[in-house]
Amino acid sequence: MIKKMLKFFKDVRQELKFVTWPSRDDLKEGTIVVVVMSTIVSLFLFAVDSIFSVLMRYILIKG
Repeated sequence: MIKKMLKFFKDVRQELKFVTWPSRDDLKEGTIVVVVMSTIVSLFLFAVDSIFSVLMRYILIKG
């Protein structure tokens, strides 16, 4: 069992040498894209939720 675990970690370490890691600039750019898109989606969902809330109040009170 211990030998299998050691072999596994050795193989993982070996595979990590073949990974192409993103540059610092790529990482910053990706982070900015995620933050901007998350903000846009959250604002859109807030607007839709607000509209549905107003419509439901109108329907339930007037109906």
